[in-house]
Amino acid sequence: MSLRRKLALFLCLAFTGTAFLPAVAAQQQEKAGVRRTLVRAGHVLDVKTGKIADAQTIVVVGDTIQSIAPTASLTAEASDAVVDLGGMTVMPGLIDVHTHITMNTDFDPFRELTSTDAKQAINGVVNARLTLMAGFTSIRNVGAGDYTDVDLRDAINSGQVAGPHMLVSGPAMGITGGHCDDNLLPAQYHQVGDGVADGIAAVQQKVRQSIKYGADLIKICATGGVLSKGDDPQASQYTLEEMQAIVADAHRLGRKVAAHAHGAQGILWATEAGVDSIEHGSYINDAAIAEMKMRGTYLVPTLYLQDWMVEKGNLPALYHQKMLDVTAVAKKNIKHAIEAGVKIALGTDAAVYPHGLNAHELDVYVNQMGMSPLAALQSATVNAADLMGWTAKTGSLEAGKWADIIGVDKNPLDDVRVLQDVKFVMKAGVVYKGEGSAAK
Repeated sequence: MSLRRKLALFLCLAFTGTAFLPAVAAQQQEKAGVRRTLVRAGHVLDVKTGKIADAQTIVVVGDTIQSIAPTASLTAEASDAVVDLGGMTVMPGLIDVHTHITMNTDFDPFRELTSTDAKQAINGVVNARLTLMAGFTSIRNVGAGDYTDVDLRDAINSGQVAGPHMLVSGPAMGITGGHCDDNLLPAQYHQVGDGVADGIAAVQQKVRQSIKYGADLIKICATGGVLSKGDDPQASQYTLEEMQAIVADAHRLGRKVAAHAHGAQGILWATEAGVDSIEHGSYINDAAIAEMKMRGTYLVPTLYLQDWMVEKGNLPALYHQKMLDVTAVAKKNIKHAIEAGVKIALGTDAAVYPHGLNAHELDVYVNQMGMSPLAALQSATVNAADLMGWTAKTGSLEAGKWADIIGVDKNPLDDVRVLQDVKFVMKAGVVYKGEGSAAK
């Protein structure tokens, strides 16, 4: 581990102090099988079917759901912990497959240039907790400097800090001078992004290096982007052959590939190369839609950030026009892709808007994109779990899966915006918010 990463991790842990030691102790107790936790739910939502079952009890042992049964049939034992959610609708924890958990909405170039790995690590600790408290119990982090997200994932998994389950990519891969390079400094500084690699041999080496340092997936920049200098969101970056080499190595080594892609040509090439998901998809066209449907490639729209930018964004001039150009077309094109039947997994680009507002993406899907509330919820549960390769672990409330459970005041199928105010959060059998979070 580099000295920078050690310092970043040390600062992370120092920052958290002892705030979450009770939760860690509770988690260890649950895993030891000392007691059951009975989650008494007023209503349980089956996100696969949309059906509601009233007066159900979810039995949690350790970090796992043991069973779900009518409350009337389950009598608490003396050693059981009981969580009373009798007035709530309960469902699986939400999943966001496109976050930048170690970053914030600091778009000023000076802030970008002065953001250290240690600062990113501290950001990650704060943002991971915000995200968990918002009801997102799993995330896929697609881009972080110097593998700070790897260290954050490991700290969460070991119980040192609070946060969602994470799959992480480390630095995103990109071409020299492209969206995932560092382009703000002049030539004499010779600044190069952590994930830059050009040519087939170089991209193969970079995939292997990312896996060596702990990446769960590979993130690539197939086209230019918005919040970067000197590139065009519609322009392809990696060639088809380079992306084929990336995907071949990643898949052989058990990692999926997420492709940042705004432009239609880049979307098509990335899909033909075999990536598992297209992120953003702003200029998607019929050819790309057809290819994605044929291959079963997921589209990960990141739409709420556009609304947030219109209302509260204050971008520097070098980014502003690109944001206007993309937002002028993205929703229309993505709505067309949704109506055409492309598979959707919820992703938000959290960091381009403030962390913790992730559920606003669902509101956009339903009330702007025309998705049914159930389809929107499935994008953030069963679909997202499928994309992450975690269907056996999460995405629905079933015996044998993680006890990732959230509660809200009413049925989100009646008003999906209720998920913007989650009242109860349990992750892996530990209550972090709501009934029982302090005492149990």
